[in-house]
Amino acid sequence: MATEGGGKEMNEIKTQFTTREGLYKLLPHSEYSRPNRVPFNSQGSNPVRVSFVNLNDQSGNGDRLCFNVGRELYFYIYKGVRKAADLSKPIDKRIYKGTQPTCHDFNHLTATAESVSLLVGFSAGQVQLIDPIKKETSKLFNEENSCQHLWKVDWNEERQNEGSKTSEEALVTVQRLIDKSRVTCVKWVPGSESLFLVAHSSGNMYLYNVEHTCGTTAPHYQLLKQGESFAVHTCKSKSTRNPLLKWTVGEGALNEFAFSPDGKFLACVSQDGFLRVFNFDSVELHGTMKSYFGGLLCVCWSPDGKYIVTGGEDDLVTVWSFVDCRVIARGHGHKSWVSVVAFDPYTTSVEEGDPMEFSGSDEDFQDLLHFGRDRANSTQSRLSKRNSTDSRPVSVTYRFGSVGQDTQLCLWDLTEDILFPHQPLSRARTHTNVMNATSPPAGSNGNSVTTPGNSVPPPLPRSNSLPHSAVSNAGSKSSVMDGAIASGVSKFATLSLHDRKERHHEKDHKRNHSMGHISSKSSDKLNLVTKTKTDPAKTLGTPLCPRMEDVPLLEPLICKKIAHERLTVLIFLEDCIVTACQEGFICTWGRPGKVGSLSSPGQASSPGGTVV
Repeated sequence: MATEGGGKEMNEIKTQFTTREGLYKLLPHSEYSRPNRVPFNSQGSNPVRVSFVNLNDQSGNGDRLCFNVGRELYFYIYKGVRKAADLSKPIDKRIYKGTQPTCHDFNHLTATAESVSLLVGFSAGQVQLIDPIKKETSKLFNEENSCQHLWKVDWNEERQNEGSKTSEEALVTVQRLIDKSRVTCVKWVPGSESLFLVAHSSGNMYLYNVEHTCGTTAPHYQLLKQGESFAVHTCKSKSTRNPLLKWTVGEGALNEFAFSPDGKFLACVSQDGFLRVFNFDSVELHGTMKSYFGGLLCVCWSPDGKYIVTGGEDDLVTVWSFVDCRVIARGHGHKSWVSVVAFDPYTTSVEEGDPMEFSGSDEDFQDLLHFGRDRANSTQSRLSKRNSTDSRPVSVTYRFGSVGQDTQLCLWDLTEDILFPHQPLSRARTHTNVMNATSPPAGSNGNSVTTPGNSVPPPLPRSNSLPHSAVSNAGSKSSVMDGAIASGVSKFATLSLHDRKERHHEKDHKRNHSMGHISSKSSDKLNLVTKTKTDPAKTLGTPLCPRMEDVPLLEPLICKKIAHERLTVLIFLEDCIVTACQEGFICTWGRPGKVGSLSSPGQASSPGGTVV
């Protein structure tokens, strides 16, 4: 897509960019694509998606990469910034007939060097559970018995020293009794080895258990809970079968969902333009937000679970406070639809200055302390000053990114003047710290999650959205800090925001996935919620959708054209950033100080998305 004006310079594909941390560089030898490196003709195809998993093998190179291009699905060893990609030897490759992969997700809890569980959603509505290491197809969901031949699976085994190939045809069936619409998002439930959630373009979500069957007849549902623009049903049958739950959310397609870092809350964005945030276990609606116009296409959580960022057809990124249930900022930098948003948990600005007043409980104070990247020793030492009696304040700026159909990558900082609009800025010096790859793994100190996602996720697992953290212990308390983490950087114009609300959240969070648990928790609330239906045309100027002049407007730190076709992937890893475009090129951008000399098996051809 061409950008607006600016001549040759603006339309040039960028291969590097600079932020306050330093220089990010595209690594051509680390590009992944189809083995022939030919750009994919993306007309009418589903978006390219990328999923990561770490197998914790003894070789020290346990990262694995899965991506879909058209009707093809690839599974590679991911060598990142260390070694050049070898596209001639995919661990697994599958070609589907009659349907296309649309999304996928690894189960990080069960992944080993010998086996990994990968869920794949399809354009025709099916969900497949495969093991790309064993090259097995375990189960099909939403795919009942029928005599028709729907699609074929081919896979190639590329061995180390020989080019032998095997192909096998899998006959599966066409009668999809649960949902016939395209799968838009599929994810394992955090902390579970068997439960997964699937969203469809019909606007429905379904909770499955891999141990249960889907049955040979259409499911019958019984209402569990209903509220404004959503309803949740259980599957009514004599024996337990899939789906365990059916969620109907909003109007139109449910485009994406994301679990909070502690797995307790679920954020959903729909084509009707609404963000809806649910308590996943109690099936309660926590809060909503409306886009400025058009549908919302993507969503992600901040590493501590205090903020949600969305993007969509209004070309904006919108920051929503989980604590206050309101929009606190919008960002304008894209010239077309925003397709992916993601927080960068590895980059932070640590600010030290004179003591300033902090309003909040001691428990909130400790929440602020633990947000810091425990994985980086220098940052950890600064954040730990919150514990010392003579400490100066330490605060963190949130970094997030977005990519869109305008082929541009934008990076954003959420800073003190946005998070603390009524608090005077301190006289401070600001330090920048980029996380070290040699730091100890996240979570190695055993810290548990205490606020709706107040844990920083580990470097892997990785996915399109923020990686899942381990679910908090059954006895861990759930508390929400009234306020936010701040930084001394004050670049953006601010406007007066509404007074903060104090919210008290429930007691101990226990992950109990039995249906009886959900029923018992909410048995006194099964009566229908009688609320008037929200009219999108009347939301502008309300807390659901403030006017542009009523909230701060962020400007991107950088906004660079990095591809020829629309961008569909943005993943922040410890030593690099991964992006992908609809042509099927998965690009690695080395972080400052992380790029060394790559050992290459041979001179790679000039990749797409670079300037020679």
